[in-house]
Amino acid sequence: MATALITGINGFTGRYLAQELRFAGYSVAGLGDVVEATGEAGEVFCCDLLDRVHLAGVVSHVMPDVVVHLAGIAFVPNGDADAIFRTNVVGTRNLLDAVVKSGCRPRSVLLASSANIYGNAAVMPIDEATPAAPANDYAVSKLAMEYMARLWCDQLPITLVRPFNYTGVGQSLNFLLPKIVDHFRRRAPVLELGNLDVVRDYSDVRSVVKCYRLLLEAGQTGEVFNICSGRGYSLLEVLQMMGEISGYAPEIRVNPAFVRDNEVHRLIGSRAKLDAAIGVVPDIPLRDTLRWMLENPA
Repeated sequence: MATALITGINGFTGRYLAQELRFAGYSVAGLGDVVEATGEAGEVFCCDLLDRVHLAGVVSHVMPDVVVHLAGIAFVPNGDADAIFRTNVVGTRNLLDAVVKSGCRPRSVLLASSANIYGNAAVMPIDEATPAAPANDYAVSKLAMEYMARLWCDQLPITLVRPFNYTGVGQSLNFLLPKIVDHFRRRAPVLELGNLDVVRDYSDVRSVVKCYRLLLEAGQTGEVFNICSGRGYSLLEVLQMMGEISGYAPEIRVNPAFVRDNEVHRLIGSRAKLDAAIGVVPDIPLRDTLRWMLENPA
């Protein structure tokens, strides 16, 4: 049985990926911020990516056949630039160094970057050849991580993924769609948002982790892939869907405090390269994802 090591296994995506890999026959171990008992999810080790000695010990203990690196600071408005760069760049380097020094020879190492590196691209949909134009510290840190990771491509079979926006049951209310769904579920009288005209490419987390698994098995070493639906939705469209699903319509107010100066206005991806590599993974329609979230409070 192949062993998978997932960093950030206790996080939103990590929990779904652990389940996806376990169902596919992998033994799953992970790094998280909470120690969990060995069970269905496998061994979970509490380990800071900046603790190089502890990290090396965990990797040497697990000796993974595949590695998926999800851990990092993923909330764009996070104001601690030092933490963003240390975690997303230095933490990733420490992980790659630990894998090499452990002596294990994984057949695939998948690193999660972000579609935020594209910034306000002039052409839609965005493919992997679109020039990077990061518009915030989070995006810059992910682009820096990509360049750093390429220094390790002669030693490790690295694949980079650039997920566009995705959501699902269990995502933090810090993120926009869970916040919106929560307001509709509670029938809150007022919902305060930022720019209502921003357009995002939304996927379901269950589709995203399936793509990750298929890429681990596809042997696409040295390649970069967008993970996206190829369809854009404005916030106004999302609000309309939620009203139709819930039968409720709160008052919508634009709060200037939620409007960011460096806002990326449109972010829609091309999935042509991904589909060519792993086949077409059927989309879960956004309306179905929103209904799932509404009916299953985390």
